[in-house]
Amino acid sequence: MRSCNMHVKIILAAAALSIVSQAAIAEELTGTLEKIRSTGTITLGHRESSTPFSYYGDNEKVIGYAMDLCDLAVDAVKARLGLPKLDVKLVPVTPSGRIQSVLSGAIDLECGTTTNNIERQKVVAFSTTYYVAANRFAAKAAAGLRTLDDLKGKIAVSTIGSTNIKQLSELNARRDLNLTILAAKDNGEAFRMLESDRADAFVMDDILLYSRIAESATSGDYTVSEEALSIEPYGIMMRRDDPAFKKVIDDAVATVYRSGEIQKIYAKWFLAPVPPKNVNLNVPMSAPLKHAVEHLIDSGDPEAYRVGNAR
Repeated sequence: MRSCNMHVKIILAAAALSIVSQAAIAEELTGTLEKIRSTGTITLGHRESSTPFSYYGDNEKVIGYAMDLCDLAVDAVKARLGLPKLDVKLVPVTPSGRIQSVLSGAIDLECGTTTNNIERQKVVAFSTTYYVAANRFAAKAAAGLRTLDDLKGKIAVSTIGSTNIKQLSELNARRDLNLTILAAKDNGEAFRMLESDRADAFVMDDILLYSRIAESATSGDYTVSEEALSIEPYGIMMRRDDPAFKKVIDDAVATVYRSGEIQKIYAKWFLAPVPPKNVNLNVPMSAPLKHAVEHLIDSGDPEAYRVGNAR
């Protein structure tokens, strides 16, 4: 388990260990908590290249903002179960397979860049939101593509299994853009298609576009559209209809938020150089994310993230 703020871990452990005894815990457990207790293992799904959320750093170690939060969630599960030791198994997931990995039980938590929306909430659950992105597109600056209408008749790429490619297809039909839409296996392949001019635009969550461009050797050659196509809240994904497990995860996230520790974790990944290339994304916490943190929002409705809305 990678090191996180010890103060937060102590708070999480103290809160969870107020349960009377491990025997009493075992009697009341069901669902994912019982699965984890009986196996002594919790399985985390992670992305391989979604900087700075969940990706391989140096020596193939899985790191990132989402992973730090999932680590604290694991500490809370361990404390809730009263276990002296809890093994953590890491499993890479893809955009097209991540939901099925949760549903099948192959992973217990998915720690990445998965959008929480109303459609997905019909089959899976999400923790309190930990990031709010927007769907935009990246293009070569020399191409002069700034708005969705500029893409008429062009070739656009996005990642298979993402909400982005679904939204792009819907916008293409609704606004008669006559786009050729390509599906890449992951974000890395999609960006390489843009680099090599096999696509005119790469449609994806803005923070992932900023990250890809920042890591590029020719970062100055790219722009990101000002026009936002949608709001994309991220959360830790888990199985649906398991309120006891979701409560443990949500309580862990709430503790990080209320203690103010989220500010340090966020700054570590978005306001400072991140490995392995030591690129600083320099992306301050947005107003929608501050709103989600303050109100502990886990909604799949984009309107819930409009600043000023009640929870």
